[in-house]
Amino acid sequence: MAAITAALIKQVREDTGAGMMDVKKALTEAEGDVARAKEIIRAKGIAAAGKREGRKAQEGTIGSKVVETAEGQTGYAVELNSETDFVAKTPKFVEFTDEVLGYAVEANAESAAELLAAKVGDATVKEAVEEAAALFGEHVKVGQFAKISGEHVEVYAHKKSAEMPPSIVAMIATDKAGAAVAHEAALQISAMGAQWLTREDVPADVVESERRVATEKSLAEGKPEQIVPKIVEGRLNAFYKESVLLEQSYVKDPSKTVGDLFKEVGGKAVAFARVEVGKGEEE
Repeated sequence: MAAITAALIKQVREDTGAGMMDVKKALTEAEGDVARAKEIIRAKGIAAAGKREGRKAQEGTIGSKVVETAEGQTGYAVELNSETDFVAKTPKFVEFTDEVLGYAVEANAESAAELLAAKVGDATVKEAVEEAAALFGEHVKVGQFAKISGEHVEVYAHKKSAEMPPSIVAMIATDKAGAAVAHEAALQISAMGAQWLTREDVPADVVESERRVATEKSLAEGKPEQIVPKIVEGRLNAFYKESVLLEQSYVKDPSKTVGDLFKEVGGKAVAFARVEVGKGEEE
């Protein structure tokens, strides 16, 4: 059994938003297993999984671009963070974000780490970002990075207000036929925040965790044991409809799914990405 330290309690509190005593009880029941403790908290309805209440907000913007390749198109999205939205909305910060995006394209980077290590003259992108931080008078860093490829790549950049630069970028890669509905799909990704493209893409451990939570929740609600499996399957399907892009109800016409949109044009979605300012990992 892992020691239930103050640091462990703090970690679970930040990840779930649950109170200290609830977290301590869950960790004790889970014998110090953090993942299991989170499941227990969710099953008891104490907090929603994955929410990080009280985390420090990160400001900034996202640069995005689609480039032509021999196989079709590749889309890039790079988040650049600042401490305040005052700096994030300045033309110079937006211009520098586009510069960093350009470095990602030139280097054909596959990750934020590769981007930061890429050369800019005699220096690296990491050093260029550090120099820019001194000019802006704030801590500046490269945040999330996304790259997808396909015959067609659609990008939608969302601004939360007219005076601010993009704070959400949604990208989707499709085949040629799917390009006909790619813009609608990108709008859906921006608004509804799917995590996976198909239910087959959902990791097995995530499915197993959802199944356990649904089972424990059903039993805690006093549902008869013999019908619990059916209830669990229903809750799993609801999870898929919320988290899987092609199974989500289409926001403009809930009578159909996003998958139906692609079926109607005989097209296929092959990959997608969504980047939102401040939603990446803390340093």
